[in-house]
Amino acid sequence: MIRFTTAGESHGQALISVLEGMPAGVPLLAEDVNTELARRQQGYGRGRRMQIERDTAELLSGVRAGETLGSPISMLIRNRDWANWLEIMDPAPREGDAAGPRRRAVTRVRPGHADLTGILKYDRDDARDILERASARETTARVAAGAIAKRLLAELGVTIGSHLVHLGGVDAVRPTEMPSDLNAASDESQLRTLDADAERVMIERIDAAKKEGNTLGGICEVVVDGLPVGLGSHVSWDRKLDGRLGAAMMSIPAVKGVEIGMGFGAARVTGAQVHDEIEPAPGRARAGGVRRPTNNAGGLEGGMTTGEPLVIKVAMKPISTLMRPLGTVDMATGEAAKATAERSDVTAVPAMGVIAEAMAALVLADAMLEKFGGDSLTEVQRNLNAYLSHLAARLGS
Repeated sequence: MIRFTTAGESHGQALISVLEGMPAGVPLLAEDVNTELARRQQGYGRGRRMQIERDTAELLSGVRAGETLGSPISMLIRNRDWANWLEIMDPAPREGDAAGPRRRAVTRVRPGHADLTGILKYDRDDARDILERASARETTARVAAGAIAKRLLAELGVTIGSHLVHLGGVDAVRPTEMPSDLNAASDESQLRTLDADAERVMIERIDAAKKEGNTLGGICEVVVDGLPVGLGSHVSWDRKLDGRLGAAMMSIPAVKGVEIGMGFGAARVTGAQVHDEIEPAPGRARAGGVRRPTNNAGGLEGGMTTGEPLVIKVAMKPISTLMRPLGTVDMATGEAAKATAERSDVTAVPAMGVIAEAMAALVLADAMLEKFGGDSLTEVQRNLNAYLSHLAARLGS
C-alpha cells in the first residue's frame, strides 16, 4: 500500500523523497513536512552542519490545492552547502579526474562506518563514493515521507511522539503519566527528554565527550496512541507488525537495538510478571472494549495491535566519526593510519527519535491502509468507522 524511496548524497545538490500509496484527500501543506524536518535538526550536541542547513521541502507532485491526489508524492530538499562541494561532488567528469581522486578523498576508513565494507563491495578507491549515501543525512528524506504518513494517521485518530530515555550512560526517569501531547513536551527540551534533572547530567557528558573528541549513543522511546486493535496479522512472518516495525527501526543509521514493550526485560522475569491481564472496559472500541492496565506487551500481541499504546524503544550506538580518530588502515597505501575525521555530531540521539517516529508512521500508515484500504481519505475513514462500530456492537458497548 505505502512505499517510499529516497535519493541523494549528503553533500550532493539535493535529497529526493518519493511516497506512493497515499489516498486522495489527505490535507497536506509544505509546512506539515517542514515542521518535522526542523524537529529532526534539533538537539544539543549536534554539529555545525545543522547550522548550515535549514531543511525545507518543495512539493513537486501528488498534491494540489492543499490535498493529496492519490498519485505519487515527490519532494525535493535542497542542500544549501552544495556550492561548497560542487568541485568534489560534481556528477560530470572534470579535468584531472583521470590523474587521481578528487579533493577530500577518503582512504583512511572509519571503524564502525560503511567506508571499508562499501569500497570493497563496490570496488571503489575513494570511500566518499560510499559515505555520502551511507550518511544519516539521507534520513531527512525519510522524515519528509514520514511527515505525510503522520498527516494520514492524524486524520484517522492516531498520534505519534517520542522522547529520549537514555544518553551517554544516564537514564531519564519516565513519568508515571505521559503528557497528553508528548512531542510538545519533549521538544521543549534540548535533548528531547522529559527528565530535566537527567538532562543536566547528559549535557555535562556531551560537553566532556566533545572535549575528548568522542561521541555518545543513547535510547529513544516512540509512543503511538489511537491505533485500533487488529493491525498486522499472526498468519505469516512478513505480515507480523512487530517484525515490520523492527525492520524499519533497524534500518536507521547507527541503530543497533529495538525493544517493544518490556523488550529484553521480559526474558528476565516470570510469565506472571510479563503478561498483561485483561479487564472489561466498555466504550474503548479501538481496544475491543477491554483494557490491559500494565501494557507490558507494548501494544502488540501475536504480531497485531491490541488497541493499547504502541511503545517502542530504539537504541543508537555512538556516531562512528570521532574527532580524535581511531586506528585504521589507509586503503591507498595498505599501511596503518588514523581514521578520517569528517564533520560530525557528538550525539544525534534526539534526532534519531524524530526519525524513528517517521519510520513508525510509514509502517503504521501502511498497516492502516492494509486493513481499511480505500482510494480516498473519506473511504478509509468510513471503513475504519464501520470496523469500530462492529467492535462496539460485538461487546455490547
